[in-house]
Amino acid sequence: MKRLLVGMLFTSFLSSTFAQITLTQLPSGGNKKAFVGERIGLTDVTIHYDRPGVKGREGKIWGGLVPVGYIDQGFGNSKAAPWRAGANENTTIEFSNDVKIEGQPLKKGKYGLFIAYDPNESTVIFSNNSTSWGSFYYNDKEDALRVKVKPVKMDKSVEWLKYEFLNQTENAATVALEWEALQFPFKVETDYIHDQIASFQNELRTEKGFFWLAWNQAAQWCLQHNVNLEQALQWADSASGPSFGGAALFTPKATKAQILQKLGREDEAMVLMKQALPLASMNEMHMYARSLIAMKKPKEAMDVFQANYKKNPAQFTTLVGLARGYSANSDFKNALKYAEQALPLAPDAQNKNSVAAMIDKLKKGQDVN
Repeated sequence: MKRLLVGMLFTSFLSSTFAQITLTQLPSGGNKKAFVGERIGLTDVTIHYDRPGVKGREGKIWGGLVPVGYIDQGFGNSKAAPWRAGANENTTIEFSNDVKIEGQPLKKGKYGLFIAYDPNESTVIFSNNSTSWGSFYYNDKEDALRVKVKPVKMDKSVEWLKYEFLNQTENAATVALEWEALQFPFKVETDYIHDQIASFQNELRTEKGFFWLAWNQAAQWCLQHNVNLEQALQWADSASGPSFGGAALFTPKATKAQILQKLGREDEAMVLMKQALPLASMNEMHMYARSLIAMKKPKEAMDVFQANYKKNPAQFTTLVGLARGYSANSDFKNALKYAEQALPLAPDAQNKNSVAAMIDKLKKGQDVN
């Protein structure tokens, strides 16, 4: 009796132990595990999925293996389940920031991804439940978002299901599920401007905000995108002030002056630039004068080019600057004179070719800017 009891206990122990052991194997059904991701704007988009293969079932996938609409799969508690948009476990998609899907808002987070297939117009579903197995327990009350997409026929068959990021721009991309002969694309848009400003606001409160360059970078970005200018001016104040090492530098003061100009405070901007120019290096003065040309201020640009030449005479950069300045003011004769003086001083073949092209234009009476 004692031996029998010990044997029963040992058998129970083994059964309990084995039930907890799960060794790593390939996914069932010969499918492949995969993940893919891209950064859209400042938003990381990550998809985890299992990849089924066509395996000779061409023409039997859509409307066959993948049913039309919602079905009772005979397992789990869902009586109207969509396709799991992959194989095995839930396909999941995760966004690190808020996004828009086909123009509709979706909060940052991780979602179960499903598709209710229809040959004319399918439904892509983002579910708040991202941890269930497949769609056996799908509940439409857990839907965070549904969008309609049109399946697109592809020229080439895709053997193993995959997700691609297509048509990428600074703040958007198309995510496309591709398998066999069909593609299911949906557009993901991010609010890059909002996300970038929020990132600056957070990072400038860390150790990164202890140096003027970080404040100037944030201010310059806002200037270039013409957004958040009032706060950008505060950031430029920090960059050019005494606390972070930029008080005696040209660049942060020039940034502040440009922002003041954007805000319509021209007089303040000009006063600040007069203070800043003596701090500028030869290249900084040259680039500032070129920016004035871009702003359609050729006379002001000429003043800076001439001041730079006076401070750094007979240099390749300042000679080219005078050529650009005179050209911007339609004095092509003087522009040609200084361009020809600059040519033999060119530091490399690229600059030499650039000046030679300027000379050709000036001889034809064309502006080189």
